[in-house]
Amino acid sequence: MSVSYKSIQWNKQKLIYDAILLATVGLYIYIFLTVASKTGTGLDLRGIRIRAYGSAAFILLNIILSIGPLTRLDKRFYPLLFNRRHMGVTFFFLALIHAIGLNLPVLPLKVDGVLTWYHDFGNLEPLVSLFASNVEYTDLIRFPFESLGAAALVIFFVMAATSHDFWLVNLTAPIWKALHMGVYLAYGLVVSHVILGPIQTNQHPCLTIGMGISLVWIVGLHLFTALREANVDSQPAGPSDASGFVDVGSVADIAENRAKIVTLAGERVAIFKYDGKLSAVSNVCQHQNGPLGEGKVVDGCITCPWHGYQYLPAEGASPPPFTEKIPTFEVRLMGDRIWVDPIAKPPGTRVAPAIIG
Repeated sequence: MSVSYKSIQWNKQKLIYDAILLATVGLYIYIFLTVASKTGTGLDLRGIRIRAYGSAAFILLNIILSIGPLTRLDKRFYPLLFNRRHMGVTFFFLALIHAIGLNLPVLPLKVDGVLTWYHDFGNLEPLVSLFASNVEYTDLIRFPFESLGAAALVIFFVMAATSHDFWLVNLTAPIWKALHMGVYLAYGLVVSHVILGPIQTNQHPCLTIGMGISLVWIVGLHLFTALREANVDSQPAGPSDASGFVDVGSVADIAENRAKIVTLAGERVAIFKYDGKLSAVSNVCQHQNGPLGEGKVVDGCITCPWHGYQYLPAEGASPPPFTEKIPTFEVRLMGDRIWVDPIAKPPGTRVAPAIIG
């Protein structure tokens, strides 16, 4: 968290992460170019480069789409989640190079993209030619698949351009998250782009096999995670007393400075145990809807495991000068049993913690 917007600050961990990411991408492209040029693909070097950058982008897209559900299954994937934006921006530039190419006279380095390789030799401007040269939208065989890739690239551009926290705050978290959920629409456009285009003319089975693996993996992983999460939410709550408070378990169930997550009235609630006290807050971080209950109390503040946003447990608000707020819940102790009011207080409402006696 920061008081004001600053340019991206790279610490040692981020530098190492970015170096590994760029080195891996570079190595993949080198191996792809080397292998493809020696296996008789029937393409010249320009065509091989286009496919190298396109396939690298698609692999990164699959990794990006996998990180979210994988962190729900295993917390060891959190380091990837912390740096997912860097991976997303890298993916966008690979997709952009695949589409329009790259020309850096200073190095010198010139890479043709789809736009220049296929649409730079007619009477029309390449971008106009992309949309005007083929309008057979009712023919699956001749469908202008390039337009699907262009539409996906526009979505990826919007996501890359709004990846900074400036946009997250000014668009508000719900709008920002809804905007970035467009990645799934873009993934569908990319898959359709490949199926209706390269796969129809491709003579090597690797592309078809790879696309099949991608679809099974992404769809299967998200469905499995969604069903697992739904099963957790469907677990019945404990008994309630005359005032409506719900028994959510024993004090011994919660480790010090950690939380237990329960579902009350359809909302996940995190009950934190810290300094001999108990406080309950919404499980949803206001930054990117991160799972607060999977974090811990650090320096007296609930710290989100995703990006480190913090909240005072009893106040449900970030410490000054920060302004993020989350709903709070009233907590009572009867012996060693914890009872929580399922009706949330307005975000930022102070609720006196229950004292562990």
